[in-house]
Amino acid sequence: MCLVGTSYLLKNGCVLSMDSSVGQYKRADVLIEDSLITAIQPDLSCTEAEVIDASEMIILPGFVDTHRHMWESLVRTAGTNWSLPVYLQNLYYGAMGSKLRPQDSYIANLLGSLEALNAGVTTVLDWSMPYSPEHTDELIRGLQDAGIRSVFAHGVPGETPYWNRESQLTYSNDVRRIKEQYFSSRDQLLTFGLAIRGPEFSHWDTTVKEIQLAQELDAICSMHVGFGSWGSVDRSVSKLYEAGLLSPGVNIVHGNTMDTDEYKMLADSGASLSVTPEVEMMMGHGYPATGYFLENGGTPTLGVDVVTSTGGDMFTQMKFALQAERSRMNEQLLREGEMPGELNLQSSQVLRFATSAGAQALGLERKIGSLAPGKEADLFMIRTTDLNLFPVHDPVGAVVQFANPSNVDTVFVAGQPVKRAGKLLHVDLDEVRRKALESKEYLLSQYRMSDAERIIFS
Repeated sequence: MCLVGTSYLLKNGCVLSMDSSVGQYKRADVLIEDSLITAIQPDLSCTEAEVIDASEMIILPGFVDTHRHMWESLVRTAGTNWSLPVYLQNLYYGAMGSKLRPQDSYIANLLGSLEALNAGVTTVLDWSMPYSPEHTDELIRGLQDAGIRSVFAHGVPGETPYWNRESQLTYSNDVRRIKEQYFSSRDQLLTFGLAIRGPEFSHWDTTVKEIQLAQELDAICSMHVGFGSWGSVDRSVSKLYEAGLLSPGVNIVHGNTMDTDEYKMLADSGASLSVTPEVEMMMGHGYPATGYFLENGGTPTLGVDVVTSTGGDMFTQMKFALQAERSRMNEQLLREGEMPGELNLQSSQVLRFATSAGAQALGLERKIGSLAPGKEADLFMIRTTDLNLFPVHDPVGAVVQFANPSNVDTVFVAGQPVKRAGKLLHVDLDEVRRKALESKEYLLSQYRMSDAERIIFS
């Protein structure tokens, strides 16, 4: 018997399960009961379930974004010409990020989460740097009200006393209050993480203490490491590995300019790597480490990073990751006087980066990342009749290399629909826009920019 009122039957869709035991179906049904997927196969029936016609849809797991600064939705599009130093100068170290009020933090995370959900991103690691307990509470409330699944990665303020190589400042005791108040159970949409500075942006002893704190709090521990002009010099991953501080609970972000042996250390330890390819190529982090990690036994994950400079969807990041890595290998062959034959990276691998690999990196692989009976129903449906997709020969290639957020028809998180027929549900978007504009104007009134920058922002 189906559960009355909480059951949905997705009929006759093309199912990309991302689970080897389930496989891929050209036509099958997906039964959702309460928060769980209970069956995937052709010709299911359930008289109590609401039937959703998926006959011209691709059904796949929700995307998992393993690295995004959610609050920056308030300064969306501002940084299309910013390098990394210019970005930091405008958003941190006394700039706009430090001017946020708690209410601005709330609307920023709500807006950013809605953008993600609209694009089929059902899970995000929010790499956050709140300025007070009140800011923290409002950032979390924004995620809760959006209905997104998220790892709230709690960091320290983005100010010079914290962000320098001699800093021994660390978390206040409020971090324990946050853990107890909001994250006492893993059986919920929001889970806990620490967004630590790591050895390149704080004292080594601070890094050690904060990794140990993450272990104590049973929290994912994420840090920006191994990129920019200092990445190959510092060899931070080597130091972490030799100190026994790398584990599956550690998430390294970027890693563009690490040495080859460090990618193997990362893979051998089970730690994860978040690649944010578009922003990395643009801002000067270095070339995306996708292939280097793969070649040394790892599986990268993907993140948007900052919506100051790119859209908040994973379709774009999949394309950047795929083609950047293909280009890297093709260029090597061309330099040797050869033409490429079989391309070295396949669309199916990149789709895995954006789904099941991301779930594993965030410690959520038992719940999400693939479609299988017993898993939480985090999934979305893409219309194949849209002109940019029709007709579909290869559904995986269609998702990775052709689709965009406008093709996302329906989104479920934990069995609850959050988007249907191309429209977000249970949210007053006009009110969200109004509050976001109020916060944007407030930030601009508090932060003195050059005339050229003010024209861009206004």
